[in-house]
Amino acid sequence: MYQNIKTIIDLKKCKPEEGLALLEILNVFSGKWKILILGALYTQEIRFTEIKKLIPAITSRMLSRELKDLEMSGLVKRTVDDSGRVLIKYELTESAKGLSEIGLMEWALEHRKISKANLGVS
Repeated sequence: MYQNIKTIIDLKKCKPEEGLALLEILNVFSGKWKILILGALYTQEIRFTEIKKLIPAITSRMLSRELKDLEMSGLVKRTVDDSGRVLIKYELTESAKGLSEIGLMEWALEHRKISKANLGVS
């Protein structure tokens, strides 16, 4: 896979760090659930069951796996409060909160407008 990225980088004459950054984006946001999970955590720290309620189509096993991936990627922080009954909560890291600051949502909204206009959809 990395060999293919190197070929693409060479063909496009872009800097290797730019190609690797694109690969990082694809790795972190791959799959259909990660963006929804990040959206569920966008404004608050919440528990696993609350995330599950917000995304009812996801299985508990898949949610658990995706949360672990997002935690390993440095986008989600898992906090265990064991004073009394054990409570596990999830929240966005500062890095993940930075997604809104770099204009990802604005780009997506603008992209949708352009795509709809190009397709003639109102």
